[in-house]
Amino acid sequence: MNLTEMEVKELLRLQASITKELKNRGVVRTQNNPLGDYTEWLVANALNLELEANSKAGYDGMDSNGVRIQIKGRRVTPTNNSRQLSAIRKYSEKDFDELAAVIYDEDFNVIEALLIPHEVVGEYASFREHVNAHILILKGPILSDPRVKCIKQVICS
Repeated sequence: MNLTEMEVKELLRLQASITKELKNRGVVRTQNNPLGDYTEWLVANALNLELEANSKAGYDGMDSNGVRIQIKGRRVTPTNNSRQLSAIRKYSEKDFDELAAVIYDEDFNVIEALLIPHEVVGEYASFREHVNAHILILKGPILSDPRVKCIKQVICS
């Protein structure tokens, strides 16, 4: 197997298989990495964003018009079909203008890719005191809200 000849998605699937086996052996507890970095890379390339440094709080990339985009990804599997995104910290400080959210299936195929305005995130997310953050679950009415833009076509092309 020559890794340099494999497509990105093939490498991710291989990594997912390895992580699954490590989980079966009790070595790791989750199956979600390197999802965040891949999602940032995918969204940045599709939307022509300039990615910020990893330590930048509040948003991950910026477009040529100065729109700040926070990027979140979630991979659903047969054993965990939750569409809950990772914590959105300091929502009230309005550190981002839009949230790009991507949901993948077990094989890293995009199920859902959305661009959600900051104010819409606030309408659907719940503040959870124990994590001191807003939590957004990508299911239900948010998926049909006319202010939410589907970007799956752009992400997958």
